[in-house]
Amino acid sequence: MNAMGVLSAAVLVGGIGLFIGLFLGAAAIVFKVKVNEKEEAVLSALPGNNCGGCGFPGCAGLAAAIAKGEAQVNACPVGGDAVGKQIAAIMGVESRQSVRMTAFVHCMGDCDQTYPHYTYTGIEDCRMLSYVPNGGPKSCTYGCLGFGTCVKECPFDAIHIENGIAVVDKEVCRACGKCVAVCPRHLISMEPYHAKHIVLCSSKDKGIDTIKSCVTGCIGCGICVKNCPAGAIAVKDFHAVIDQEKCTGCGICVEKCPKHVIV
Repeated sequence: MNAMGVLSAAVLVGGIGLFIGLFLGAAAIVFKVKVNEKEEAVLSALPGNNCGGCGFPGCAGLAAAIAKGEAQVNACPVGGDAVGKQIAAIMGVESRQSVRMTAFVHCMGDCDQTYPHYTYTGIEDCRMLSYVPNGGPKSCTYGCLGFGTCVKECPFDAIHIENGIAVVDKEVCRACGKCVAVCPRHLISMEPYHAKHIVLCSSKDKGIDTIKSCVTGCIGCGICVKNCPAGAIAVKDFHAVIDQEKCTGCGICVEKCPKHVIV
């Protein structure tokens, strides 16, 4: 190949490269996606767990909603007040103090308080037990099944099975709500971290039937209702329920409860 041929090839290749470069540069300008700087800043302030506890599809979804004014700056349950204040500064708004929440398992029916109807051998997933007799081997059909589906779902290792029931470490819990969503018996709820008293039972059976299935179950006797000076307790479906906003934490219900299910 002579010098002219080499030069022509070099010019051709260079020209093609220049054309492609100019084309890509123009395309980048034409099709450029505008980035919301506040959204990016909010996203960087979020913890990045993508747990969905805020009700949005991951941290990116929440960041977009906050930037659009569709979500509160302290909507992230994992980040809490600290992250809420950072995001408030980014958005140029005042941060409102959020109430720290934590998961509570409304059941005390461990292996010492209940008894098994039979020995279960099979898939250790609480959701599968709806297909077996009595909804599981435990005597209480409302209590914790103890196979740890919530444990596997928790991204923060805040739940463990202790003596047959799920127990939440409230210091580790970040209130993402995944355990609430996955529990087939709906025994887990989000309550204020500083809740003064909680009823740790979910049975809706009449008292006489509850006694037969669990030593420490709520029997709906109403003694707590009669003795509560703040009127914060009601019995619904043979089950005591505490209104946390009315509860003053006097402790009378704890003292009077004959089954010791209020803690």
